[in-house]
Amino acid sequence: MPPETPSHAADRLDDDDYPAYTMGRAAEMIGATPGFLRAIGEARLITPLRSEGGHRRYSRYQLRIAARARELVDAGTPIEAACRIVILEDQLEEALRLNEELRGRSR
Repeated sequence: MPPETPSHAADRLDDDDYPAYTMGRAAEMIGATPGFLRAIGEARLITPLRSEGGHRRYSRYQLRIAARARELVDAGTPIEAACRIVILEDQLEEALRLNEELRGRSR
């Protein structure tokens, strides 16, 4: 990646989709292990971006998704089921947001 100007770099850190966190830091932030992050990646819940060196990088949005999956797994839900639940919750939230946006336009 080319070096960024300080103001451009700061703007990216405010972006929910910017992959700012390494696997170790991401796992620490959600109270999980790197193995858990790999497992939900294998289940295709999240797909981390890769740095030029091939290291996984996670965004804040992905960390929120991972944290929700961790809550479900901690409550006894199998990881595959937890991932499916989180995907459905995320799809529902997006559909509700779009529905509200369309209602606002028709008023």
